[in-house]
Amino acid sequence: MVNCHLHFDHCGGNPELSGRPVFVQRTELDLARNVKWHTLPELVDHPGARYEELDGAAEILPGVRILPTPGHTAGHQSVVVTAADGTVIVAGQSHDHATGFTSDALAHRTGVVPSPEWIGTLLAFDPKRIVFAHDNAVWTP
Repeated sequence: MVNCHLHFDHCGGNPELSGRPVFVQRTELDLARNVKWHTLPELVDHPGARYEELDGAAEILPGVRILPTPGHTAGHQSVVVTAADGTVIVAGQSHDHATGFTSDALAHRTGVVPSPEWIGTLLAFDPKRIVFAHDNAVWTP
C-alpha cells in the first residue's frame, strides 16, 4: 500500500488493512509521529501497522516506482506505474488540482519561472496521464 502522505484524509483507511506493508518516506513517518498537527496518531501507529520506510525513490515492484514529490508535506510521494499501454502517475496531493500541475510543467519547460525540481523527473517518464488526490481532472500531455 502507498499513501502519498499521512494526513488523516489520506491514511484514514490504513487500520482496515492492518498487517499489510505501507510504503512511506521516512521523513513523512517522522512528521506523522512527532508533529501534533500533522495527522491523527491512531491512524499512524494502529495495531498491526507495518511500514516500509524509504529514503527517496524506490522501485517497489517491476514497473511501480515511488518518487519523492515534497511540497504539500516534506515527505510527500507520488507513484509511477509503467505498463504496456503507457505510464500513469498517481501524484496524490503534489498539487491540489491538474491546473496547478500544468502551470508548474510549463514553468519547467520554459525555465522562465521556478518549479519544483521533481517536476522534470515526473515528466521524464513521458506520462500518458497524471491523476491527483483532490481533483477529478486528469492531466494529459
